[in-house]
Amino acid sequence: MTRVMQMACHADRTGEFSQKRRCPPARDPYTGDMSELAKMIESASNTAVFTGAGVSTLSGIPDFRGPQGIYRHLDADRIFGLDQFRRDPGFYYEHARDFIYTLDQRSPAIVHTVCADLEAQGLISGVITQNIDMLHQRSGSRNVIELHGSPATHSCPGCGLQATFEQVAPEVRAGRLPTCGQCGGIFKPDITFFGEMLPVGALEGAFALAGSVDLMLVLGSSLVVQPAASVPLATLEAGGRLAIVNLGETPLDSRAAGRWVDLETEFLELARHFGLDSR
Repeated sequence: MTRVMQMACHADRTGEFSQKRRCPPARDPYTGDMSELAKMIESASNTAVFTGAGVSTLSGIPDFRGPQGIYRHLDADRIFGLDQFRRDPGFYYEHARDFIYTLDQRSPAIVHTVCADLEAQGLISGVITQNIDMLHQRSGSRNVIELHGSPATHSCPGCGLQATFEQVAPEVRAGRLPTCGQCGGIFKPDITFFGEMLPVGALEGAFALAGSVDLMLVLGSSLVVQPAASVPLATLEAGGRLAIVNLGETPLDSRAAGRWVDLETEFLELARHFGLDSR
């Protein structure tokens, strides 16, 4: 286990380390020539991508902490609280119905499609995502590590039977609790709730991928939700570089080799540069 991974394992999802540690101050964001990002990708021998909620907002999915984020309108700590779900799974399904169980009505955005196309061209080796919207897979990305799980499957806490999103979503949208036909339990989405461990192997796989590349693209993440936010540090620790594209500041801005602000603008330019479909 690397030093970075050991530090991450002592962190919780609130973004606070259990040991005192100060990140370097962020430098002022600058608007680099977008061709420089394309050059970084072209010159790297191995590139990975780390994505956060800012990528999903391009598909009309609200983030958690932004001006129009979920925390401003809903009690996300209760909705995604494990103890709360065990006491009353109906609370989760009632409040998550309109933004989790309509994800199949959302379309991948430019960042999703460009990442998938670059992977197909061999320019990206994999995607590590904090998001639970399944849009990377729907855009065609094959190597996706979902750090916080996914509603693609739901599991019965009683007997372990699984159901797919496609099976569960119509029930939830109709106002019914998705019930296990084997034991009568209520299915729980395979999303990492507060109070749960990350999916088995996800964090280890993310650190392994991040430590194997010489360029990590950090896209739409404020890098504050731990332990996931420590993953890009593994690239730096291994001697690689970071390219960050995010609207707000991140704790790693001062250590990035390139820093841009507008995801949609930059990825439209990447699509043009690499001759990709900008759908």
